[in-house]
Amino acid sequence: MISSYLKKAQLSANPALISTELEKLELHLANTALPDVCWEYQIPELGEGGACSLFGYLQDEPFKLTDYIKNDEQTQFKLANLQSIVSYIEHQTSVDWYGIYQSTNTSEGKQLLKLAYHGVPSRPLFPLTQAFAAGSNNVQVALSHKGRIINNVEEYLSQGGEYYTCDPKVKSETCLPLFNTQNECVGIVDAEAFKNDFFDEKTLAVLIACCIKIPHFLV
Repeated sequence: MISSYLKKAQLSANPALISTELEKLELHLANTALPDVCWEYQIPELGEGGACSLFGYLQDEPFKLTDYIKNDEQTQFKLANLQSIVSYIEHQTSVDWYGIYQSTNTSEGKQLLKLAYHGVPSRPLFPLTQAFAAGSNNVQVALSHKGRIINNVEEYLSQGGEYYTCDPKVKSETCLPLFNTQNECVGIVDAEAFKNDFFDEKTLAVLIACCIKIPHFLV
């Protein structure tokens, strides 16, 4: 399971460490009360071309998940587990921002839909197109199915890397694909930190362990 994920995502990481972290995550999910589901959240004003360039300015109306997914008992259970995983990652890694996105068919085409997150308000949908991938780490990972670890965003940008700047404080970012049992990429996770070299071997093991578990709770 772990080796299969690493191979598909083309990542180099410590399988034994990931296995330990996966066991810890399983214990957390089995022994922790599920949190309330957040069906609405604030989102930033989008700049020209749909970019999240107006950081600090929020839209008047909240984003409603119910516009894209059903609000039923099964979905509530899955979203609550996803939020529990988000809280677990926050506690285990002290990451500044973390979000779980699912590939979803919308009236505007296939997009990454943010289901649960921790941190400042951010964009709820990313179009899954090659054009958007040119400036988006999230979309690039979703389309390529390859994990991406950036421990110095400024250096990465200077080398011509694809990157979508929402919060200018972000110095490190890791974006990882999510796979279903048919080995299809069904979403991504995105983690951001406000300092360079944040994603060490231990932190990556926590993130990858969660990537193996998250697809069970996608809606």
